[in-house]
Amino acid sequence: MQEKVNIGVIGSGHLGKLHTKMFKETNNSSLNGIFDIDNLKAKAVAEEFDTEVFNSLEELLQKVDAVSIAATTTAHYMIAKECLNAGKHIFIEKPITATIPQAEELVNLANSLNLNLQVGHIERFNPALLSVEKYIGDPKFIQTDRLAQFNPRGTDVAVVLDLMIHDIDIILSLVKSKVKNVEASGVAIVSDNIDIANARIQFENGAVANVTASRISQKKLRKMRLFQRDGYIALDFITGVSEMYKLLSTDEKMLPSYVPFGEIGVGDKKKKLVYEQMELKQINALKYELQLFIDSIIKNEKPVVSGDDGLRALRVAETIIEKINQSQSEMN
Repeated sequence: MQEKVNIGVIGSGHLGKLHTKMFKETNNSSLNGIFDIDNLKAKAVAEEFDTEVFNSLEELLQKVDAVSIAATTTAHYMIAKECLNAGKHIFIEKPITATIPQAEELVNLANSLNLNLQVGHIERFNPALLSVEKYIGDPKFIQTDRLAQFNPRGTDVAVVLDLMIHDIDIILSLVKSKVKNVEASGVAIVSDNIDIANARIQFENGAVANVTASRISQKKLRKMRLFQRDGYIALDFITGVSEMYKLLSTDEKMLPSYVPFGEIGVGDKKKKLVYEQMELKQINALKYELQLFIDSIIKNEKPVVSGDDGLRALRVAETIIEKINQSQSEMN
């Protein structure tokens, strides 16, 4: 079993800087350096976090076992392909690539070379979701709203790939069924790509997800609501707080954390309605997902958010974009 993973970061922008900082704190890893085509930015980050700056990608790949790719989405494919062909495990920020054929090629390449490919769908590790995941059974309806203030970073792709894909990934991980149909609408407002989008995703098992994303909101909002038999769960991805309303049979035990809200039904169908706010988990989602990437390499295990997961989310995202473009063409 490998004892330590030598890691390199590719990209020195907002995310690249965060990755560099987190890898200095992860266990069983050694941050060997950073590379960016903007050498001055890379030098500034390297100096801040006391690591080496490499002048080329090839130079970095000679010194590491794995890389974290935090470049722009459009650059993901070429960088990741070169890293995989050099025999390096890769962590790649979401979305996995800009196109489905690119993602398919990377996933197949990683599998053929027995290399780990983990996609950075960070909201899988948000404290709000981690605190309730054991209570999520078979959701029948999911509502998500992800709104952000405008930031030029990320506008090289549609808001579906920039923001909505977080919720798409979570929904696909929770609903154990294939997608049956997708309806979508959206518009470009301040960029050349879709800035506001809404999609309705229907699954073969009858579950439905209504997903909204915008990057021109006055304030941030990142919430998800799940409805399942005898239960309603609400998550706030900004605060990390989650809460739950659920129905208990009359003979089920009332836990100290439950707040009673009365009873509904009659006779043997009577049930107790209770409310519970989950204990807030103290966890850094980025550090946790990067640590899991390191652990998967050392243990030679499949990454918790695999390339296949990233590809599946990208396929649904691309379908949403196609539906929006199609509706816009019909209007014109």
